[in-house]
Amino acid sequence: MKTFARLASALVLASAFGAPAMAAPETYAIDNSHTFPRFSYNHLGFSQQVSRFNGTTGKVVFDKEAKTGSVDITIDMKSVDTGSKLFDEHIQAEDFLHTAKFPTATFKSTKVNFSGDKPASIEGDLTLKGITKKVVLSVTSFQAMPHPIVKKDAIGANAHTTVKRTDFNMGKYAPAVSDEVRIDIAFEAVKQ
Repeated sequence: MKTFARLASALVLASAFGAPAMAAPETYAIDNSHTFPRFSYNHLGFSQQVSRFNGTTGKVVFDKEAKTGSVDITIDMKSVDTGSKLFDEHIQAEDFLHTAKFPTATFKSTKVNFSGDKPASIEGDLTLKGITKKVVLSVTSFQAMPHPIVKKDAIGANAHTTVKRTDFNMGKYAPAVSDEVRIDIAFEAVKQ
């Protein structure tokens, strides 16, 4: 009987050490100094204007082994940066961003779709000006590796989607000023 107990104990220990380690979801905090949502639109047929937001917070959960993840981002709409202080104030008014009433916008993922080991698209709910719409972000690049400066694991990606201003009650001057707005987000996040 003692031999059987020793054999059983040895098998349990061997299986514990020989079993592959299962990865768990890892949480990453958005690096505000390297995360900039941008938006671009056609201005009266003259040019494609590009502006950005300078204040973004949030987190990303990533599980490479399970091929799952989630994204939860909040954008400070008052941090809009068009390159002109006067125009920043103009688009923060009620006809556009209405930042006095809606100081933030959010994106909360509902599904992350993978191609191989990397996210290919992110489905989720975008809330602008108090209105929530389903969007799909196409991921054009993704990297997960140790950060050479902060010495922690980090991830980064570029993704984009296109929305209509009129869907979010921001349609002033449409269609002369394009109703379609492309949103690009370049983000980096560091493991917590």
